[in-house]
Amino acid sequence: MNGAVSMLRPPATNPATRPELTDALRASVAAKSAAAVELLRAAVTEFGSNGEVTFANSFGAEDMVLTDLILGEKLPIEIFSLDTGRLPAETYTLMGEVEQRYGTRLKVFFPKSDAVETYVRTHGINAFYESVDMRKACCHMRKVEPLQRALSGKKAWVTGLRAAQSTTRTGLPTRELDAGNGLVKLNPLSDWSEAEVWAYIRIHEVPYNALHEQFYPSIGCAPCTRAIAVGEDVRAGRWWWEDPASKECGLHVKKD
Repeated sequence: MNGAVSMLRPPATNPATRPELTDALRASVAAKSAAAVELLRAAVTEFGSNGEVTFANSFGAEDMVLTDLILGEKLPIEIFSLDTGRLPAETYTLMGEVEQRYGTRLKVFFPKSDAVETYVRTHGINAFYESVDMRKACCHMRKVEPLQRALSGKKAWVTGLRAAQSTTRTGLPTRELDAGNGLVKLNPLSDWSEAEVWAYIRIHEVPYNALHEQFYPSIGCAPCTRAIAVGEDVRAGRWWWEDPASKECGLHVKKD
């Protein structure tokens, strides 16, 4: 399965996923990959190698780079994912590909069923479209609360965040204190460009979400994700009906 690409993947249509692999780009990717691995190794040395460092994998392009680095380097970092119950079919397909490609079994956390049932019965199946408060309540029960369980007892968590992804992530450091969750948050790809992410994927033949080829640079729950137009911000397809300045689900909101 090494380097395998899903037979279900449609023909490529998005040029952003296939940057020109110039010598300069290859060198940049190699240097930044080494720096990312160094950061991750240092975290293991500092916090422990028995699950104290964990990686939240949402199966976007950035997270697939980190998955390949962690598993390729055999770093003792736990990998987990959040299944909100409303993910696109393509994301589930990729989850299966990852397990086959890397010979691993994913650790998946789900929202509490009673919370979902109460929300839907009280507000409706798609109430998140009605207001920012309803959307954030949905994100909290499907993402934030499961994340809190996943991070319980951990000392550091790794994310695939990049500073260039949105206005809410400008100036993102590679390491920061997550006061809300009481641990250190590591962002090894903070200074990576989109081209560098995709160059890594192409160079190492890393599996990725088929929706990226359909102009979905950022992929979350199916009802809250759409394709973007040429020239739009890479996160424009997430909660597109809201103000860009407040478009976060709560997983990465800083608390004073």
